[in-house]
Amino acid sequence: MENFPVINLEKLNGEERGATMEIIKDACENWGFFELINHGISHELMDTVERMTKEHYQKCMEQRFKELVATKGLEGVQTEVNDLDWESTFFLRHLPQSNISEIPDLQDEYRKVMKEFALKLEKLAEELLDLLCENLGLEKGYLKKAFHGSKGPNFGTKVSNYPPCPKPDLIKGLRAHTDAGGIILLFQDDKVSGLQLLKDDQWIDVPPMRHSIVINLGDQIEVITNGKYKSVMHRVIAQTNGNRMSIASFYNPGGDAVIYPAPTLVEKESDENNNLYPKFVFEDYMKLYAGLKFQAKEPRFEAMKAIESNVNVGPIAAA
Repeated sequence: MENFPVINLEKLNGEERGATMEIIKDACENWGFFELINHGISHELMDTVERMTKEHYQKCMEQRFKELVATKGLEGVQTEVNDLDWESTFFLRHLPQSNISEIPDLQDEYRKVMKEFALKLEKLAEELLDLLCENLGLEKGYLKKAFHGSKGPNFGTKVSNYPPCPKPDLIKGLRAHTDAGGIILLFQDDKVSGLQLLKDDQWIDVPPMRHSIVINLGDQIEVITNGKYKSVMHRVIAQTNGNRMSIASFYNPGGDAVIYPAPTLVEKESDENNNLYPKFVFEDYMKLYAGLKFQAKEPRFEAMKAIESNVNVGPIAAA
C-alpha cells in the first residue's frame, strides 16, 4: 500500500517548495487527507492541550460516559449498533463568536489554553486554504472569501475521547461519514489509533504521529473545486484498550455563505461536467446534513440541486 501522505511545512520555505506543493496536490486529489509536521504550532502548547484534555475527561466526563453506557445496556450488546457512537464529546465555538466562557466544568487555565490553540489552528487553516488556491490556480484568498459570508467563517472544535470498548466489532467509535464543512484540522492521540479513511474501497489507518496535525477536506471544498478535490469517508474504530483523544477543529463557511464551483474550475468545453455540483447557502446544506450525516454525500448534493433555483448567487464579495 502506498504511504499515507506526510507533509513537512517547513520545506515550503526552501528549494523543496515545488516538490512539497506537489505532495499536497496529490494528497488533495487522491486521499482527501494528509498529515502535517513542522506546522508552526509549538510542541509545548500541544502537550499542554493534550494533558489538560485528558485530565478534564477523567475529572468531568468519564463517570458520565460510564453511566450512559450502563443506562443503554451497551456492555452486553450482541448485535451491531448503528444508531450511536462510542465517544464522549463536547463542542467549542470560536468564530464568529466564542462560547468557551459558557462551557461548564472547564478550568480557567484550560479555557485559556484552548483559546490560544484555536487561534493557531485558525491561522494554519487559512494558510492551508491559500496553498490549495495556489495548487488550483485560484487567486490567493479565493477560498477564504468563498467561506466568508456576511459575518466571516464558522470555526469550532469537537473535543472527543474514545474510551476502551468491550465490543469494538459491534459498536463504532464514530460511524463512517464525510465532513460537511471546509477544512478540518485534527490533533489526535499519538498512542491509541482508530481513525481510518476509505481509499480505493479499502479502510486505511491514519497513522498516529506525535505532534502532527491531520488535515482532511470537507464537502464544501469538493463543491468549490468542482470535484477536483474530494471529501473522503472516514470512521473511528473503537479499541478494547486505551482511551483515544481526538481534537478536531472545523474551519467552515459562514452560515449565509453561498457555495458553488469556482468558475475557473468548471470545464467550459464539457457540458456534462458543468452542473456536477449545486449552488446553495451553507446553512441549508447543514440542515440537510444533520439528518443524513452517516449516508453517502451524493444524495445530499442532489437534494441541494433540487432547491438551487431558489438561490440567487452573485460574485464573491471581498472580505
